[in-house]
Amino acid sequence: SPMHVIVVGCGRVGSELAGNLEAEGHTVAVIDKDARSFRRLPDSFQGRSIHGLGFDREDLEAAGIKEADAVAAVTSGDNSNILTARIAREHFEVPNVVARIYDPRRAVIYQRLGIATVATVTWTTEQITRRLFPEQAHLEWSDPTGDLMLVERTLPDAWAGRRLADLGFSNRIRLVALVRAGQPLLVDADTVGHDGDTLHVMVHKDAADELDATLADASGGHS
Repeated sequence: SPMHVIVVGCGRVGSELAGNLEAEGHTVAVIDKDARSFRRLPDSFQGRSIHGLGFDREDLEAAGIKEADAVAAVTSGDNSNILTARIAREHFEVPNVVARIYDPRRAVIYQRLGIATVATVTWTTEQITRRLFPEQAHLEWSDPTGDLMLVERTLPDAWAGRRLADLGFSNRIRLVALVRAGQPLLVDADTVGHDGDTLHVMVHKDAADELDATLADASGGHS
């Protein structure tokens, strides 16, 4: 069902987001402090363009925040994005609020406030690093506290042909999925390992060494 969404920041990310949301049938209002940035919006854009600040309540009201279902704060400044997100969440009680941030260490604070964050820069540098060193084990995701991580590991050769459920992991480690010949599969009790499988493992930080030790000892008789 169509929603009303406010996008704060009409840079590359905001303008594309606004165009995509409108194409999906939502109503969109865009706020930016630089009126020239509205040129980035698609020619077909029907929504409101408000020259102003995402943390100014009058500008938010002009953008229809009282009816808004979601707010995305995607300017290039962490502080203004967070201020915008907090006002949307706490003052106007908008249910879905996302803030773009450049400093991932701040993500924990925002999560406590019920604000989802997207750390753009971290994502791109991670992607580049993964392509530079494809043979290394990589962190795919971690929760904002850094305690729970999703990591990629290669299946040890000795485990090809064996049930992955028999890999003797503790309850702080869970094998959730694998990629086989380019196809992702969720792992269940009967999944059997194949040569070349890439494993996706959820692990608590304090169990990461145990994960590596178990994979290294691929004879793995602990079940």
